[in-house]
Amino acid sequence: MILWGTVATLMSLVKTPAQLLGMRFLLGVMEAGFSPAILFIISTWYRRKEQSKRFMTFLSAGILSGAFGGIIAGAIVDSLDGAHGIEGWKWLFIVEGVSTIGCALIAPFFLLDYPATTKRLSPEQRALAVARLQADGITSRSADGEVASISHWRAFVSAVSNWRVWWLCVGYMTIIGCYSLSYFNPTLVQGLGYKGSEAQYMTVPLYVVAFAIAVPTCILADRIPSCRPVMAMIVLMLGALFCALTAGIYAYIPRYVFLCFINSAIWTANPLALSYASVSLGPLDPETRAICLAMINGMGNLAQIYGSYLFPAEDAPKYLVGFGTYAGLLTFGAAIYGTAWLLFRKFPFQSEH
Repeated sequence: MILWGTVATLMSLVKTPAQLLGMRFLLGVMEAGFSPAILFIISTWYRRKEQSKRFMTFLSAGILSGAFGGIIAGAIVDSLDGAHGIEGWKWLFIVEGVSTIGCALIAPFFLLDYPATTKRLSPEQRALAVARLQADGITSRSADGEVASISHWRAFVSAVSNWRVWWLCVGYMTIIGCYSLSYFNPTLVQGLGYKGSEAQYMTVPLYVVAFAIAVPTCILADRIPSCRPVMAMIVLMLGALFCALTAGIYAYIPRYVFLCFINSAIWTANPLALSYASVSLGPLDPETRAICLAMINGMGNLAQIYGSYLFPAEDAPKYLVGFGTYAGLLTFGAAIYGTAWLLFRKFPFQSEH
């Protein structure tokens, strides 16, 4: 995170488009491992029936940033523009970069190591934490602190040869491919008749509704963990339905309501998919599980590449291509998770080690 924040701060110094692209590439490299690392940490501490709401807690930062990030960024730019002779957009990079570095410096005081090795727990607490995971079939470091794992290469081979990983990669790509909708929410809201700062403020309810739906859904998913893929399938089918309705109905109020539920479907399906991936790959050693989660997360984020081209300005205000594509993607994703639920039950995981 320190390198991530440093690169973000240095982006305030760019002077040419080429420099901006280069620094943005470095920023992506530095932050790429953050989400997979957090997902792995959660998976090493919590039992299967406890993970959905924890993933949702982590992802809620994305929902809240979508709701208020634009407003906060605008406030930073407007209030600091010209201060000390520095332009407002540069201050945005400086403030966000320095804030990230500050969070990185205090993070070690809050984040714990593996349950069996952390020094922040007593021996009795460590033994209890390990016993909880072992009783649930989740492997971690052994009680003596040694890693019960395989070589780095074998862990990689084990991950890439696991057919379940690739199946879940495809499913997750259909969800994250629709995340690019958040880039266009202000534009879509403007197309509904809202202008200027009013349009920015009217994007907030899209995320508030998503948060209100996603949290209780993930709590319910932890109560019936075997139904996570079915719940993901239902959520994605509802998202596809609202995308289809948005492509065919252009009245302002209904379209705004549909946008709320499309965002809700995407943000709700994400933690359901991640928690299902975490618990459905079998009793893998920690390193293999980390690689599997990183693969799913990385492949999912690649899907946003094409998403940024689905809402060109010439398609306004209907955006039939974008919403039609999203409807197809979410329908395909629902089929993937429904099929996964059947296949994973028919072919139970068998450890190769």
